[in-house]
Amino acid sequence: MLIGVDASRATVAQRTGTEAYSLHAVRQLIAVGAAHRFRLYFNTPPVAGLIPLGENCESRVIPFPCLWTHLRLSAEMSLHAPDVLWVPSHVLPLVHPRRSIVTVHDLGHRYWPGAHTARQRWYLEWSARYHARTAAHMIADSQATRDDLVRIYGIEPTRITVAYLGVDSALQRVEDATQVERTCRGYGISYPYLLYVGTLQPRKNLVRLLEAFAELRRLTSGPLQLVLAGRMGWQYQGILARAQGLGLGQDIVVTGYVPEVDLPALYSGATLFVLPSLYEGFAMPVLEAMACGVPVACSNVSSLPEVAGDAALLFDPRSVDGMVAAIRCGLEDAELRATLTERGRKRVQHFTWERCARQVLNVLEQVGRKEQVAC
Repeated sequence: MLIGVDASRATVAQRTGTEAYSLHAVRQLIAVGAAHRFRLYFNTPPVAGLIPLGENCESRVIPFPCLWTHLRLSAEMSLHAPDVLWVPSHVLPLVHPRRSIVTVHDLGHRYWPGAHTARQRWYLEWSARYHARTAAHMIADSQATRDDLVRIYGIEPTRITVAYLGVDSALQRVEDATQVERTCRGYGISYPYLLYVGTLQPRKNLVRLLEAFAELRRLTSGPLQLVLAGRMGWQYQGILARAQGLGLGQDIVVTGYVPEVDLPALYSGATLFVLPSLYEGFAMPVLEAMACGVPVACSNVSSLPEVAGDAALLFDPRSVDGMVAAIRCGLEDAELRATLTERGRKRVQHFTWERCARQVLNVLEQVGRKEQVAC
């Protein structure tokens, strides 16, 4: 079977969740799908070695200035369609084979419309309804997202498969204290510190985290920093303004985007990782922190309890007091931190890119067989 894959998001230099998913899932899909042929579609040439291309895998670089998915990839599908197409990043092209599968990472625009521009909201809603109508099958990152698709868009549950994401094998605890200290010093970070990793945007609930941190500084003695690591998202200005307004000075560190090479050390040096999001389709940073041996405190909404299991302190993200209590508990109880770290180490072993890729491949094979019988 010839499997086509939209690999365009895998080439993005500053990868966040969707881009990381595209890269790692595609790599593993090729590895586990040796019985099939793959054709990867790119809008820009991938860096050499980014995705290993073997005898069963070819690449098609088809540049286009704008609307690449709906115009250029659609044209490619109309002229040279594969047997099955998989799009790992939300959006099917307007022209696509009947046997097309799309991964839906979240429905954040329905929960927090204010976190998107009007144009983004319209496009995300249109694409979600389009997939519900035309995709042969859908893959969801979590049971929470699958349930949302069923409830909001009336999609038959049998048309949706949950395939949990994995953790990059490069994300492991850095035991070299000198390396950790050198990395932290480069970002102006000193010990001890709380760490958040993700885009700075309203739905991440960072204003409440800042307010909780200000209360923690009032309640506790000794040094403590809050590190916000990630690129600036839409409406990030209000977050930075609140950080400045709280008057915490150098106790707040905003790093900007952190290259992948620095992330393991940054995680490893933290006393506690905190993710206060109001909504997450999967929440990969929770597993990344666990993989690096860092205890986790996170919200108790959407997919977060599903991902964290019993390996994290959970709190109501709408309650600053609840956030303060959870974080303070994690900071002051060394035995609890050790327990959470051990649970996290075991928990993260259930989430691998190989397992994710095998589930995706199983869907591709089932859809291919079903359509062939129908024809």
